[in-house]
Amino acid sequence: MKLLRHGPKGQEKPGIVDANGTVRDLSGKIDDIAGDVLSDAGLAQLAQIDLASLPEVAAGTRLGPCVGRVGKFICIGLNYSDHAAETGAEVPAEPVIFNKWTSAICGPNDDVEIPRGSEKTDWEVELGVIIGKGGRYIDEADAMDHVAGFCVVNDVSEREYQLERCGTWDKGKGCDTFGPLGPWLVTRDEIADPHDLAMWLEVDGKRYQNGSTQTMVFQVPHLVAYLSRFMSLQPGDVISTGTPPGVGMGQNPKVFLKPGQTMRLGIEGLGEQQQRCVES
Repeated sequence: MKLLRHGPKGQEKPGIVDANGTVRDLSGKIDDIAGDVLSDAGLAQLAQIDLASLPEVAAGTRLGPCVGRVGKFICIGLNYSDHAAETGAEVPAEPVIFNKWTSAICGPNDDVEIPRGSEKTDWEVELGVIIGKGGRYIDEADAMDHVAGFCVVNDVSEREYQLERCGTWDKGKGCDTFGPLGPWLVTRDEIADPHDLAMWLEVDGKRYQNGSTQTMVFQVPHLVAYLSRFMSLQPGDVISTGTPPGVGMGQNPKVFLKPGQTMRLGIEGLGEQQQRCVES
C-alpha cells in the first residue's frame, strides 16, 4: 500500500493510492497515518478496504508529510561508503546518530526555507524508515517486523551551522522545512529489498546525486536494532538512513542552494518530491 496525508498544513487527512494512481480519502476509516494504524494489524485492516468505495481526493490537492504525530526524527550520518569518501571522512565503526527536530517536518512538495544568513544550505536524498511496532533492545533478526514502511526524505542541511558553529550536527539539520517526508509511506511488503533501490536528486534539472542503497554501510535491520539500544522506538518514529554521494558540499567547487532554485528527488518504488527554495 501507498499511504499518504493530504490537505492544508496542520489539517491533513489520511489517504491511500489506489491501483490506478488515484488518491482516495481514508478519513472515514481512520483518523491519521499514525500510531496503531502503523502496526501490522492496523495495516492489515487497511488492506481489506475496498478502495473504490472511498471518496476521490481532488487532483492537485497538497500532500502533507506521509506520517503523522512523529515522536522522533532520527538520522544516520556518513552511512554510505561513497558519500563518506567524497566528504573526506572515514567510514564510521558504528552508526553516527543525530536528530532533526519534528518542527523540520513538511510535505514532500512544500517550499524549503533557506535560513536567514545561510550561505551553505545543502541537499541529501535519503531512504526513510517508519517504525510501526515499538520496542527496546530489538534483535537484528526481528528488526524488520518493527518497520511499517519506507519513504523518501530530503535531509536538507546547513553545512556552516552543522560543521563550523561548534557543538553537534543538530543545529544544521533541524531548521524549519528541512525534513520533507513522502509523497507516500510505502508498506514494507511492497519493497522486495530496501538495500537495492536507485536514488537520485536534481537541482534546477542538473542531476547531482545518482546512487543506490546498495552502498549503505549499516543496513536497515542493523540500524533499527542499534538505535533500540539507546532509546525506545515508537510507532511513527522516522529513521533517515543516510545519503549517497553528490551533495553540494562534495562538489568542486562546492555548490549550495539559493532562493528560487528547485530540488527534485526520488527513490525507486517510493515516489518523487519537488521543493522550491525560498527565503526564510
